[in-house]
Amino acid sequence: MGEAKRRAAQGLPPRPPRQTTKAKDTSPRLISWLPLTRNQGDRFVTLTTRGAWVGIGALVLFWVTVRFIGPALGWWQLADG
Repeated sequence: MGEAKRRAAQGLPPRPPRQTTKAKDTSPRLISWLPLTRNQGDRFVTLTTRGAWVGIGALVLFWVTVRFIGPALGWWQLADG
């Protein structure tokens, strides 16, 4: 038995339709003519800051590999050492 038939047999009203639209961002715009809100700007800053820290961590890992791990395992020799 389908959901609609079951609800009708039990005397229940039809199920209301689902709300598929996202909640509208009501934060103020950064500039009136630019379609960018303050929340979107804050998320952009957070994302780029996190990306910068990931890049710094990757650079440190690369440097440690080139300077210490590679020569210690005999993968290559340093030119200055």
